[in-house]
Amino acid sequence: MKSTNIPEVKLGIVAVSRDCFPIQLSEKRRAAIVAACQAKGLDLYEAKTTVENEKDMEKAVAEVTEAGCNALTVFLGNFGPETPETLIAKFFNGPCMFVAAAEGDGDMINGRGDAYCGMLNCSYNLGMRHLKGFIPEYPVGTSDDIVKMIRDFVPVARAIVGVKNLKIITFGPRPQDFFACNAPIKGLYELGVEIEENSELDLLVSFKEHENDPRIDGVCADMAKEMGEGNYYSDLNRRMAQFELTLLDWAEKHKGSKKYVAFADKCWPAFPSQFGFEPCYVNSRLVSRGIPVSCEVDIYGALSEYIGLCISADAVTLLDINNSVPQYIYDEDIKGKYDYALTDTFMGFHCGNTASCLVKEPEMKFQRIMKRNLEPDSEPNISRGTLEGDIVDGNITFFRFQSTADAQLKGYIAEGEWTHDEIRKVDILFLQKDGYRIELVSPYAPDSVVSGLIRTYKNAPYHLCYEAENFEKELAELEGNGYIRIDEPTPAPAIGGRRVVFLMHPAAGMLELLEEK
Repeated sequence: MKSTNIPEVKLGIVAVSRDCFPIQLSEKRRAAIVAACQAKGLDLYEAKTTVENEKDMEKAVAEVTEAGCNALTVFLGNFGPETPETLIAKFFNGPCMFVAAAEGDGDMINGRGDAYCGMLNCSYNLGMRHLKGFIPEYPVGTSDDIVKMIRDFVPVARAIVGVKNLKIITFGPRPQDFFACNAPIKGLYELGVEIEENSELDLLVSFKEHENDPRIDGVCADMAKEMGEGNYYSDLNRRMAQFELTLLDWAEKHKGSKKYVAFADKCWPAFPSQFGFEPCYVNSRLVSRGIPVSCEVDIYGALSEYIGLCISADAVTLLDINNSVPQYIYDEDIKGKYDYALTDTFMGFHCGNTASCLVKEPEMKFQRIMKRNLEPDSEPNISRGTLEGDIVDGNITFFRFQSTADAQLKGYIAEGEWTHDEIRKVDILFLQKDGYRIELVSPYAPDSVVSGLIRTYKNAPYHLCYEAENFEKELAELEGNGYIRIDEPTPAPAIGGRRVVFLMHPAAGMLELLEEK
């Protein structure tokens, strides 16, 4: 996902050296890391100043700052000078990772750097000075090891830089008796987050000012394209487009000194009666652009979404741990297939603000709970506007950042996975990079359609997949050009139930055709 609402990370590396160890050792090892990064396609600015004292520290920080670096790797190529190296974290305006060189690239008499010991002292000194530094679980390694550490540091750095430059914009207080959305703002300021609190009336006034906005038709067309015919309420489009433009314009006008924004809106109970719809679908569209919009003025939910967005560089969603899994569903869908007890499971739910790219066959519907309260005896009208559907298959990380009742910051993180493809009897994992999507497939039964292919081709990639705008037409054209259909079009549970078909060509090999969303 490309978004202007998260920072680009520009990395630098500064080598440090203790004066009783060879400076050349630290510089040689720094150059090896830079070369290894270049080989892996990772851009890394190399500071030419090696830090042995405080004057070197000031010079190195000025050098990387002038180069535009907003995140830094402090590299102990040998033992390192404890005071200057830790002061880098104080004077550099951005996150710093501290790592150290492993031995093995020189003799153990004159070519030993003792960076392991230096790393222990470095971490101790950071603590004494109350300075923050990111230290990997095992921060000592070869150049290739440190490249991996740097890769892992990038999303961490992106989140730190993003949060420090974030403004959360709210509309309204939290709904009555929704103390789970309790939000002491002290914790936000401690993180560097700014907050702008507005009333629902402020939002309504701005919404009405956008009633005749000339951009509305374009947004309506984009909404129709995204949802597809029959999957949305066409009579709501203009109001929803008007609301979307209201939020986007508000964000631009109210960033102030910050670079990035997130919203926390009071979406009920008064919203549908005054705006004429539920805002969920519009919220989902902003999330897909990298602008989190939390429901129910859930300020720390918006912050959690933004952190997740920075870490993953992809859309995230806000769900409730909502209800227990009924025994019959557990018996049918989980028992014997996964190593989970009934008490390990739950159902996640929210009213419809999940981005369409994360939902199987998304449809616009209505908020049943709100309809029950606001229009119990009529067809849904003002309670319409949710985006509904099942979350797409794949691995998942649960994360939540929260301020407790006594204003202490707490975090929770857990990992899990979603269902596999029972039609083809395979487990699937998707990887994404630079706009490309790689699908890793593993059969879980001997009669899986993939088992024979793996026996033949081992673990090599065996096909490319193309999305077809006109599935039937393009399938016929491929068959007319010598491709032989090796199965019939069937739904792919891992890709939102869209149809796929596999074809073989004597010269080109296997090809997968995917029905356009």
